[in-house]
Amino acid sequence: MLYVETLKYGFYVITHPFDGFWGLRREGRGSVAAAVTFVALTILTLTIEKQNTGFLFNFNRLSDLNVVVDVVTVALLYVLWCVANWCTTSLMDGKGRMQDILTAVGYSLLPIILIRLPMVLMSHGITTNEGSFYYVLGTVSYLWAGFLIFTGTMVIHQYSVTKTIATSIVTIVGMGIIMFIGLLFFNVIQQMLTFVTTIYKELRFR
Repeated sequence: MLYVETLKYGFYVITHPFDGFWGLRREGRGSVAAAVTFVALTILTLTIEKQNTGFLFNFNRLSDLNVVVDVVTVALLYVLWCVANWCTTSLMDGKGRMQDILTAVGYSLLPIILIRLPMVLMSHGITTNEGSFYYVLGTVSYLWAGFLIFTGTMVIHQYSVTKTIATSIVTIVGMGIIMFIGLLFFNVIQQMLTFVTTIYKELRFR
């Protein structure tokens, strides 16, 4: 399929999740490129939201905002979930490939883009008394995306609801383990570099 068509298919996925994810898995109606585009747009959306939301609803200190942190956080969570889910489902008879997981999760983020971008404009035209509707929309965006990730996991791996819940829990635990191992690895590398640098300086000044 053409790249533009795979982007348009995202709207079908979020409104017809079971058929939509089946189309991603079996009919090749989506693409990793489109999924990565949705991830990038999600990062852009959250960055715009933090920096441009009306002052009545913006509790961020603009001087403390860092775009790099936003990019790394979303991208890292995306990669961690996909890797941990692939590792978990490989051991639990999952039918989905890494490509399917990357695609399904990326497409699942579309509601965040569609809802939270208009919320930025809305925040400049409502009062605090009308804020409850604003916060409900924000909650809906995350719940909708979470439901799509859950449904996508169930469809592409051909799991039951119970097994999908169990897999999701194990995936979250797996994300924590991967982060711990990664931090431990970088800590060891940092200590090794510090040791080598210290030895080099001592040899150089003797």
